Amino acid sequence: MTTEPRRLRNYIAGEFRDAADGRTTEVVNPVTGEAYATAPLSGPADVDAAMAAAEEAFPVWRDLVPAERQKVLLKIADAFEARAEELIAAESENTGKPLALTRSEEIPPMVDQIRFFAGAARMLEGRSAGEYMDGMTSIIRREPIGVCAQVAPWNYPMMMATWKFAPALAAGNTVVLKPSDTTPASTLLMAEIIGGVLEELGHPKGVFNVICGDRDTGRLMVEHPVPAMASITGSVRAGMQVAESASKDLKRVHLELGGKAPVVVFDDADVAKAAEEIAVAGYFNAGQDCTAATRVLVHESIHDEFVAALAKAAADTKTGLPDDEDVLYGPLNNANQLKQVSGFIERLPAHATIEAGGHRVGDKGYFFAPTVISGLKQDDEIVQREVFGPVITVQSFTDEDQAVSYANGVTYALASSVWTKDHARAMRMSKRLDFGCVWINTHIPLVAEMPHGGFKQSGYGKDLSSYSFEDYTRIKHVMTSLG
Repeated sequence: MTTEPRRLRNYIAGEFRDAADGRTTEVVNPVTGEAYATAPLSGPADVDAAMAAAEEAFPVWRDLVPAERQKVLLKIADAFEARAEELIAAESENTGKPLALTRSEEIPPMVDQIRFFAGAARMLEGRSAGEYMDGMTSIIRREPIGVCAQVAPWNYPMMMATWKFAPALAAGNTVVLKPSDTTPASTLLMAEIIGGVLEELGHPKGVFNVICGDRDTGRLMVEHPVPAMASITGSVRAGMQVAESASKDLKRVHLELGGKAPVVVFDDADVAKAAEEIAVAGYFNAGQDCTAATRVLVHESIHDEFVAALAKAAADTKTGLPDDEDVLYGPLNNANQLKQVSGFIERLPAHATIEAGGHRVGDKGYFFAPTVISGLKQDDEIVQREVFGPVITVQSFTDEDQAVSYANGVTYALASSVWTKDHARAMRMSKRLDFGCVWINTHIPLVAEMPHGGFKQSGYGKDLSSYSFEDYTRIKHVMTSLG
């Protein structure tokens, strides 16, 4: 017997709806490579309906006192916690992620981040009122922007959706969110939960909306006249397209794009410890992370020792099924991603050496072995471009200046790390590295209180922290005559 794929539906104005024209796309489980659901392929009518719902809800939501918006977000956090197992199951079916790691590494941070932004709703800061011209008092108002069109990626469907909707709602905006076409299931479950909280507390149904679809759906959202802001987490190409589309009516744009994180290991580092931790930071989530530790730069005096240690760490890293508690990561997200990662390996230059992995695992689903590649040069494709898979490259450097040159010598500028026992060197490197985040003797931890975002082609705008919250607000000057 074959199981009929279940039908996923858009969430607009508090209701689940099919696409207006009935079009759908298949949703594939990356563990099996087989379709388990269909989702709407939303078109202009669906985007219009979602934007109209968000626009209608905006004045009411905007005018709530912050304490009321805080109450909503706190209830959402509680509801996510209460229904965590459902969210974990949906996310794993979306992505093939290990259940145990999704439970420990995603649900707690998501809940914490929502609670952080619930508090931020009541902590807007700005200049105090004052007189800067005789007889006049100036006041600064910080206000919500309006309707926000948000596009989330497939690598962390739940968490990236949380990074978008939580600060937007906390600041008083309403939301139309599109998940990736390959991972809509967990986002739609989140919509059900959020919608239930809004209904329970008597708030407008259009505050939070989710529509499914492909790139054309995202383009329609960004080009729509209603949203005042477009936010996307995705590829550099997608970010450029969003920025171009948004420029036509001068929408505000918030972009978190690709990464190619340098991991600079100096000769005084603990080689075994560094290799072990870098392997985890490079292979977690199958390397499908813009901040993943994918590009190691190691001092020439410890190069061979480090490569051997990293290759051993790769050999000890396990990929497999979601219910296996010993695995670090599951499959790549989709067939196209498997093809992309495999293509990088197939195109390796002759001077490169595959120290570990470099191949698909099994013939079912989209699993790829933890991979280490050495002998690379700075201008090699695999050094310059984002692989977005469980692949770590290794280059050697002679001194600090060359390490900085290699590290900064890519178009991405999201995250980086430095491994050394020399405090002064760590401080110098943190200043010289042109990346939005610099970790020292660690790689990949994030906290709600600190900003996440990059420079150059990694985009602009910040996720997490009060900086993200401020990105979802606008500033107004009010001047009044004292006469």
